[in-house]
Amino acid sequence: MSAGIFAVVLFAAFMHALWNAIVKGAGDKTIMLGLVALGHVVPGIIMVMISPSPVAAAIPYIIASTVIHWAYYLLLNLAYRAGDFSIIYPIARGLAPIMIALGAQIWVGEALSFGVWCGILAVSGGIMLLTFSTNRAATPLSGVLAAVGVAIIIAMYSIVDGIGVRLSTSTVGYIGWLFIAEIIVALYIFATRWERLLQLSPRTMMTGISGGLVSATAYGLVLFAKTQAPLGIVSALRETSVIFAAMIGVFWFSEGPRAQRIVAAVVVALGIATITAADMI
Repeated sequence: MSAGIFAVVLFAAFMHALWNAIVKGAGDKTIMLGLVALGHVVPGIIMVMISPSPVAAAIPYIIASTVIHWAYYLLLNLAYRAGDFSIIYPIARGLAPIMIALGAQIWVGEALSFGVWCGILAVSGGIMLLTFSTNRAATPLSGVLAAVGVAIIIAMYSIVDGIGVRLSTSTVGYIGWLFIAEIIVALYIFATRWERLLQLSPRTMMTGISGGLVSATAYGLVLFAKTQAPLGIVSALRETSVIFAAMIGVFWFSEGPRAQRIVAAVVVALGIATITAADMI
């Protein structure tokens, strides 16, 4: 992985933690997720207009990813309703690299070195430290289970899109159609909760749509990186977002206890750094 791709994925990690914090901080998280989904559509239309269409072989992957993202929004909403941001986010993002790396080895043929597995174990250790050393009363079992479900969904769409974008022959076109398909999620949420949508202030609406633009930027950059580097490595590096999430949870949402959460997030980051370093050897 080049230094440029490394920097791109790191920036995407920060952007991803930021839009999740926007959702967590919202009063009506379901409507906010709908606005985030809507925020993907405009950049998607622009990307489709300026780039070639993906080949037909990529269309099933776009459809599959859209369906999987629907489940992602559902479980993410449930998780953030039940638990603290600085616990839910690291569990969901920290478990995902293990699943993605295994999935990529099975379906894409990307083999894992000993160093990468050491990093994966460190990631898992950090997650367990974060989950069990903090105040469990603040995050019930239902929230933890929802976060694990989110991790599974993340692994599913990461592998699907990693393969799909490589088959597409048009990275920008694939990403664009993927973003346009988010309109389905937005329309469903708004149609079933129209009165709640109308109660939002213009400022809140713009915050949600801005969150969608941030989310679109983050995921678009990661998909581009996956055309340049192995899926497992890109996905693992992306999860440095747990560090940003821990800092946001502690200093923005005033979640605690601080020390354990920060230490656990650092352990996860060290594991991710080990994975990345092993790939460079």
